[in-house]
Amino acid sequence: MNIQFIPEAVNDYKFLDGSIRKLVNDKINKLIENPFLGEALGNKHNIDLTGYYKIYVAKKSYRIVYRIVKDEIEIIEIWGIGKRDKMEIYKTIKKRISNKT
Repeated sequence: MNIQFIPEAVNDYKFLDGSIRKLVNDKINKLIENPFLGEALGNKHNIDLTGYYKIYVAKKSYRIVYRIVKDEIEIIEIWGIGKRDKMEIYKTIKKRISNKT
């Protein structure tokens, strides 16, 4: 299993507080063991995130948004890490998806 961050998610990760980063690392390690640990996202408030998953970090104050790449589940691609406040993390992911297509 391979975990990859898109470049923007690397920046999300770099700007995390050290204690939050440790919690994110722990959650990513669990994700390696079970890629379907997260909750499937769909269309949230007119933000179509079908095919993406979220997992909670730090008592649900942060989310890691990711997708599983390839049918054999060879790669888990991290698309963002951030707070849910006002749907910001989901809006950010929508922008990142739009920029990649």
